Amino acid sequence: MSGWTVVFGLLLTVVASLLAWQFAPKRDNTVWRSSLVLTLVMCYLMWAITYLAQLHPLEAPTRSDLRAE
Repeated sequence: MSGWTVVFGLLLTVVASLLAWQFAPKRDNTVWRSSLVLTLVMCYLMWAITYLAQLHPLEAPTRSDLRAE
């Protein structure tokens, strides 16, 4: 079920990006609109990479009080 969280987050990001593109002020250039979409996409990528890194860590955490000295 945890893998579906990333897919659900992607769908929310796509919907939010489409809404931001549609309802942002329309000017001569699209810098404002594309900045909103890029911000949403970068926030999603940062969250997804962090979430997946914690879901499947490359190295298993070890407790320091169980190590033999």
